[in-house]
Amino acid sequence: MVAIFASFRPVLRWAAPLASAAILAAATPAAAPITTEQLTARMGSAIEGLKYLRCTVKAQERIEGSIHQARSIMKIAYKPLRIYIKNQKGVEVLWAQGQNNGDAFVNPAAFPYVTLSLDPNAKLMRSNQHHTVLQAGFGTISDLLRTTGLRQDMSFSRSFKYVGDSTVQGRPNYVLRSDYPQFRYVSYKAGANETIGSVAERFGCGEFRIIERNNLTIGEKIPAGKVLQVPNAYGRRTIVCIDPKTYLPTVVQVNDDKGLFEKFDFSDVVPNQPIPAEEFSKGYKGYKF
Repeated sequence: MVAIFASFRPVLRWAAPLASAAILAAATPAAAPITTEQLTARMGSAIEGLKYLRCTVKAQERIEGSIHQARSIMKIAYKPLRIYIKNQKGVEVLWAQGQNNGDAFVNPAAFPYVTLSLDPNAKLMRSNQHHTVLQAGFGTISDLLRTTGLRQDMSFSRSFKYVGDSTVQGRPNYVLRSDYPQFRYVSYKAGANETIGSVAERFGCGEFRIIERNNLTIGEKIPAGKVLQVPNAYGRRTIVCIDPKTYLPTVVQVNDDKGLFEKFDFSDVVPNQPIPAEEFSKGYKGYKF
């Protein structure tokens, strides 16, 4: 486990000078510690309540046995959804709901040095990463904890517990942790009209490992009766650190049967500060589309 999770300590709040501490202790009951239910509910509400988001994300994702790293700045506006991302290599992506026939504008920052229009859900944009550009921000984290009618087993979502506090980026954070030792791959026979996405939703495991384990192609149709090897949950051990001021995640780390599967560090997080509409246009100053 990484160093930031090595030790937990309770949150201490002093409300008076030391001389009057004994009097206050006798007169005022200590605030009850936050519960798992309160923490997950507040995080969910904070994510659902986002109208705008700016942040920097450091991503570490295991792909074909190796950890791939990327660092990106993100700007997101919700309702309608608009996303701008630029990584450390200068690659830029701009997607706006209802524009460009549903495609994203992509500046590859490499040959052929022209702006491309690409389907955000297709192979070219999803290779070498676990998630689509449309999942930028905290959407995937919400999926870890939510339950749906299609989900076969709710035990993973219910396995998260508040385990204490840790220091992240110099600030105290709440820590949610899931220990799910029963994580494993199981056989699943696909039904009629099933997709990789519907199977992933059924097991709450994400699409990437289904594709990787079964040698599938992104977007491939699954014939009825095909037997797939599918993770029965998202991870064996999952840790989410949460900022106590915003209730937004600062770190998400997922380990599975092979070790680190993915880790995301969020910094410079600015929630709900309006972002001008022109920052989601190709011609905005500083963009190179």
